[in-house]
Amino acid sequence: MDQTDILIIGGGVAGLTFAIKMAERRPDHKILVITKSALGETNTRYAQGGVAAVWNHEVDDFNKHIADTLDAGDDLSDPNVVNIVVKEGPVRVRELIEWGAKFDQQNGTYDLGREGGHSENRILHFKDLTGWEIQRTLLEKAGTYDNIELRDNIYALDLLTQHHLGYVVTRVTPNIVCYGAYVQDKSTNEIKTIISKVTIVATGGAGQVYRNTTNPTIATGDGTAMVYRAKGRLENMEFVQFHPTALYNPAGENPDFLVSEAVRGFGAILKTRDGEPFMQKYDKRESLAPRDIVARAIDNEMKIRGDDFVYLDCRHIDKDDFTDHFPTIYHKCQSLGIDPMAHMIPVVPACHYLCGGIKVDAYGRSSINHLFAVGECTSTGLHGANRLASNSLLEGLVFAHRIVEAVDDIIDHIKFEKNIPDWDAEGTTEPNEMVLITQSWKELKEIMSSYVGIVRNNVRLQRARSRLHLLYKETEDLYQTTILSPQLFELRNLITNGYLITRSAAMRRESRGLHYTTDYPDKLDFLDVTIL
Repeated sequence: MDQTDILIIGGGVAGLTFAIKMAERRPDHKILVITKSALGETNTRYAQGGVAAVWNHEVDDFNKHIADTLDAGDDLSDPNVVNIVVKEGPVRVRELIEWGAKFDQQNGTYDLGREGGHSENRILHFKDLTGWEIQRTLLEKAGTYDNIELRDNIYALDLLTQHHLGYVVTRVTPNIVCYGAYVQDKSTNEIKTIISKVTIVATGGAGQVYRNTTNPTIATGDGTAMVYRAKGRLENMEFVQFHPTALYNPAGENPDFLVSEAVRGFGAILKTRDGEPFMQKYDKRESLAPRDIVARAIDNEMKIRGDDFVYLDCRHIDKDDFTDHFPTIYHKCQSLGIDPMAHMIPVVPACHYLCGGIKVDAYGRSSINHLFAVGECTSTGLHGANRLASNSLLEGLVFAHRIVEAVDDIIDHIKFEKNIPDWDAEGTTEPNEMVLITQSWKELKEIMSSYVGIVRNNVRLQRARSRLHLLYKETEDLYQTTILSPQLFELRNLITNGYLITRSAAMRRESRGLHYTTDYPDKLDFLDVTIL
C-alpha cells in the first residue's frame, strides 16, 4: 500500500498545472502524479491550434469571448462558468508563459490566430505544435519540485470508496468518499493500493470509442468510467465533438492526423471534390462556423455525393506563411504525396473531444467527497452542447488553479483511510486469446461509428444499445475469469463510455449542438442536461 497526500491520475495540462500550483502552495504535502503511458503522452500533447484568451484589448474584450463561447455552446453553457474561465484565463496563460512556454510572435507581439466560432483573433499558438510546447513546459516545471513525484506506466483501475469497506453504495447514497485508487504497474503487472487524502481525476477524453479519432490511443475514457462505477454523477455525455478536418488517409491510421482549425482561420476553404465551396449553404460564417455546424455540413455533403471526403483548399495561401505556421501539417501531407500548395487536402470529420463527463462545480468538486476532476473528462458547464475551438486548454489551466484553492481549504482536515483491502484477484486465470479483446474493441468502434455518430436517430440508438449490452456481457465474463490487463480494462471503460454516450443521446429528444437526431430535428426552447 502506497500513501500520498494528493493523487493525480493523468499528466496533461490539467493534472500537471494543478500539481505545480499545489506544490508551490503546499510544499509540505506529497503529490503523486501517475500516467498510464510514458510521461508526456497525453491528449494535451496532440493539441495543434492553441489556447484562446483575450489578449489584444484594442480589438477584443471579455464580452466578445464570452458571447462566442455561449453561442458555440448552443444555450447549454453555464454563463457563470463561461464568465469565470474567460476572465481568469489570461492570468493563467501569463503564468504558463512565465514557466517557460513559448508562443509565436511577430515584431515583438504575439501572433494571434483565429479559429471557427471566434469573432476575433485571440489564439496563442506555437506553430501547429501548441500542445507539445505546453506539455514540455509543464513537465520541466513539475520536475523542479521535490514534493512532486511523477510515475509513468501506472494504470488506474478503480477509485476507492466505502464500497471497498463493505458498505453498499448506490447512486443515491449520500456522502460517498474517495480514499484513493487501485492501480496496476504495467512494468510488473502488480496491482497496488494507493491511498490519498485527495484524488484528482485528469484522465482526458474517450475518443478511442470511435473508429476515426484524432485522440491518441490512451484516450479510453478511464476517468469517466471509474467515476461512474464509483456512483459519481456524469452529465451531457451525448455531446461528442467531431473535428471537421482530419486528414483522409485511405490506408488508415490511429489516431487520425488532425488538420488544425487554425488552417481555416488562416484562410483555407472547404470545397467538394469537384472544387466548389459549400459552407455558404449552411452558415454565413462559412468555413469558420463552429465545429458542430461544419462537421454536419461535411457529413451531409459526403452523403449527398457519395464521397469519402471533402477538400480543404490552401493553394492560395503563401507557401512561406503556410510552412512557417503549419510545418507539421505540411510535412505530413508531403509524406502522403500531397503538396498543399499545389493540391487540395482531403479531409473528413473525426471524433475529437468529449464535451460532457464528470459533473463538477466551479471549483472542480465532483459529487464524491475528496474527489476532484479537471480537463476533458469533466463537464464544468463551459462547453455546453459544443466546445468553442481552443477553449479546452484554457479550461484546464483555469480549473486547475481553482481546485488548488478548494483542496487547500480541506486537506488538513482529512485523514487517511488505511483499512482498504488488497485487490482480490483470486480465481482468475491467464487469458488464452488476446483476439477476444481486440475483436470486441473493433466491434465497439463500428457500433459507435455507425449508430452514434454525427447524425443519429432512435432506431440507430436502440440498435447500438442492444449491441453494446451484448459486448458488455461478454467482456464482464472475461473480466471475471481472467487475470487483468490494461487492454481488458480499457475495453471495459470504452464500453462504459459507449453506453453512457448512447443512453444520454437517447434521453435528449431534441437536436442541439453536437447532438443531431433526425427524429427530433428542432431545438427545444427550454434548457436541460442529461445527468447520469
